[in-house]
Amino acid sequence: MRNIPNEMAASIESGVARLCHVWRLERSDGTALGFTDHDRDLTLEGLVCRASSGWTAGAAESAVGLTAGTASAAGALDDAAITEADVAAGLYDGATVELWRADWAEPTTRVRLWRATLTRIRHAAGAFVAELEGPLAKLEPVVGRTYGRMCDARLGDARCGVAAPAGRTCDKRWETCVGTFGNGANFRGFPDVPGDDFLTAWPAGSVRNDGGSRR
Repeated sequence: MRNIPNEMAASIESGVARLCHVWRLERSDGTALGFTDHDRDLTLEGLVCRASSGWTAGAAESAVGLTAGTASAAGALDDAAITEADVAAGLYDGATVELWRADWAEPTTRVRLWRATLTRIRHAAGAFVAELEGPLAKLEPVVGRTYGRMCDARLGDARCGVAAPAGRTCDKRWETCVGTFGNGANFRGFPDVPGDDFLTAWPAGSVRNDGGSRR
């Protein structure tokens, strides 16, 4: 929940709100840059936010819960701000970006809409699009192995142990590992993990049902 300053709330309710977007970008080397979509430069906490940069807010997605959230911003490449050479050098990789909604007549009256990490920046024809991820994105990567029926090794790698024949592929199923490559001992999946069909299964009278191995 955002805490909107009383002055801003009153301005919005009056119907004469003087609002604009302000971005504050800080690179990993400590360099800070400011941008705004207002028609003149604004100063926010001593940082001059340039109006001529062409920065605009792109699409944003967020949701309640442990979701990462994504957003984007677009702007111009120019010698005074974000240059093509700096982008190519990776100086903006991992930069922190804050998006604020501010009263352009009194920039200290503002509310932060977003804080994100710049994960990718694409440029073409003198412009760029920055792709941003929310702070919970760090919780999304899979750590360690996951349990699944399919093998998670690559055909021919050290975990597989099979010298991959030229032109041959593997669909990572247990049946293929055993029947085609004779490599069941190195299968890196869990073929007996119950699937959705397990919920509707029932004992079969023609097979052994003693709780032993299905193999």
